[in-house]
Amino acid sequence: MRIDINQLEQFNHLASQGARQAARSLSQLTGLRFRDERTGAGLVTEDDLEAIFAGQQYIGVQVGLEGGLSGETVLIFEPSSANQLRQQIPGATGNASMAGSAFAELGNIMVGGFVDGWADHLGVEVNMTPPTYLEAAGMRILPRLTRREASEDGVFLFESRLTATDVDLSVPMYLIPEYEEFVTLLAGQSNSQTVPVEKLTLFNDFAKESAERASDQLGMLTGLPTDVDVSQLRFLSLSEIAADLGQRTHIGSLFEMNGLPGGYFLLLFDVRSGQSVAEAMTPGDAADLDDATVKAAIEELGNILTSGFIDGWANMLESTIEHSPPEYVRDSGEAIMRSVIARLADDQDYAFAIDSAIEIGSEETQCHIYVVPDRAELAQALEELPGPRNN
Repeated sequence: MRIDINQLEQFNHLASQGARQAARSLSQLTGLRFRDERTGAGLVTEDDLEAIFAGQQYIGVQVGLEGGLSGETVLIFEPSSANQLRQQIPGATGNASMAGSAFAELGNIMVGGFVDGWADHLGVEVNMTPPTYLEAAGMRILPRLTRREASEDGVFLFESRLTATDVDLSVPMYLIPEYEEFVTLLAGQSNSQTVPVEKLTLFNDFAKESAERASDQLGMLTGLPTDVDVSQLRFLSLSEIAADLGQRTHIGSLFEMNGLPGGYFLLLFDVRSGQSVAEAMTPGDAADLDDATVKAAIEELGNILTSGFIDGWANMLESTIEHSPPEYVRDSGEAIMRSVIARLADDQDYAFAIDSAIEIGSEETQCHIYVVPDRAELAQALEELPGPRNN
C-alpha cells in the first residue's frame, strides 16, 4: 500500500494542533502552564514498541472511534509524569476509582483535541466511545489489535511531549490509530507524491543499524562507553526540532549529501559534551584543549561518522552518495537547525528525518545525529529500494 507524503504532513500538522490543544486543556486542569515541545510520527514495529514501553507500569486511556475514523486509540502516560500529574489534577490523589476517573476525563479531553482536528480535515463526523482507564506493564498497555498490527505491518505512532514552563514536569503522550484505517486515510490522490509504506519499515531498520555503527565508531575514537538511546526514522516538523533545541549553544559538524538521496547530515553536541568528547580524542593535558583543537576533533569525528552512515545508506539503496567537507557550526541549536531548513527546498518544513541520540560515558554526555534527506529524492530512493512493493 502507498501513502501520500502530503497527507502524512497534514495529519502530522493536525497532531501538532491537537497536542497544543491538549496542552491548553492540561493547563486548565492543573493550573500549570504547558506547551507542546514536539510532535512527530513514525512507523514502528513490535520491537520498537517493546523498547519504548519496556519494563514500566504505564497509565493509559483507551478511546474507541466510530464514523469517518474508526478503531481504538490509546493515550499513554509514563509513570513518572503520571505520578506528578496526580498531585496537580483535582480528584486524582484520592482512592483508585477517583484517580482513574480523573485520568479518564483528562484522556478524553486530550484525545478529543486530536480527533476533532482530524474529523474537520476529513469532513466527517467521528464519534468517541466513553474513555477506559488502564494500568498495565510494558506493551500490555496497548490494545491487542495494536500489538497484533505491530507484529505484522507496524503501526503509526504519534508522539508528543508536553512540558510545564514553571515546574520541572514533562508529559510524553503517545497516540496510536488503527493501522489499516489510518493507512487508507493516507492513500491520497494518484497524482500526489507517494511512497510504499512497507519501505518505511526497511528504512527504519537501516536507521537503527547506522546509529549502532556510529555509536561503536564513537566509542573506538574516544575510548568511552557509548549506547544508542533512541534512533528512528520519524516524520517531523524541522521547525519544531529547531524550537526544541532552543537557545542553548551547540557545536557540531554539518555535511551536505549529494546523490540519491541528497540532503544534510548534522552531528550536534551541547558545548560541554563536545568538549568532553574532544578531550577524550586528544592526547595530552585537558588544560591545553583550546577552541581550535575542539573544532578539529569535532570535524574529524563528523567525517568518520558521516562516512559510516552514508556508506551504509548507499549500499542499501544501491546508489552513490558523496558528502561535502565538514562545516564546523557553533551557535544556538535553533539557529543551527534553521540554517539547515534554509538550505532545503522552500516548501520542506516536514521531513523524514533520522533522529539518533547516543549516550557517551554517562547520561549527561550525549550527541545527536540528524539525517535530513531531500523529501522528493528520498521518495525516489524508497521507490528503488529492494524489498516488497505495493502499487
